[in-house]
Amino acid sequence: MKNPFNRLFVRERHVCPWWVCFTFDNFVRKLFHNPENILAPYVHEGDTVLDVGPGMGYFSIPLARMVGDGGKVIAADVQPQMLAALRKRARKQGLEGRIVPHLSEADAIDVRESIDFALAFWMVHEVPDQSKFFHEMGLLLKPEGKLLLAEPTIHVTRVMFERTLKRAGEVGFAVTENPKIFMSRTAVLSLPKEP
Repeated sequence: MKNPFNRLFVRERHVCPWWVCFTFDNFVRKLFHNPENILAPYVHEGDTVLDVGPGMGYFSIPLARMVGDGGKVIAADVQPQMLAALRKRARKQGLEGRIVPHLSEADAIDVRESIDFALAFWMVHEVPDQSKFFHEMGLLLKPEGKLLLAEPTIHVTRVMFERTLKRAGEVGFAVTENPKIFMSRTAVLSLPKEP
């Protein structure tokens, strides 16, 4: 018999529907998940940043401000409705030139640029093949690049998160820190520097 808590806390495989994002992609969330505070240690002016599963741009918009005119944010999502909402928000903020919406495949990010920093916020538990995801991230990140992984504690148990980190480790990622983020299990991942 399946664990009823898995169904209750939506721990089964799924992709968050675009229309649900309005419930957690709003100004109240900034009290708990302030993008600038969370991302400031990792993002610099001129960086190329990948926001995987950006939803409607909760982190993409602040990232675009942080990278400045010389940088860019690639917002990769599998749902065209999310990217359409993100485009609209970026236009309203005057940041559309810094954000590149990218429609990914269900099983591949399919970005062709080198990345300084990648954000995977509350979305890796939705990825059908996490090993493939981390392999692709390893190919995209520059040698000094970092990946901030955050998963929601309500959907992702400690055991599930440890399995995710194990998959990341199998393709060469190491955990360099575990920042404190509200209601999240976190890890900053990087690849070992070549001698």
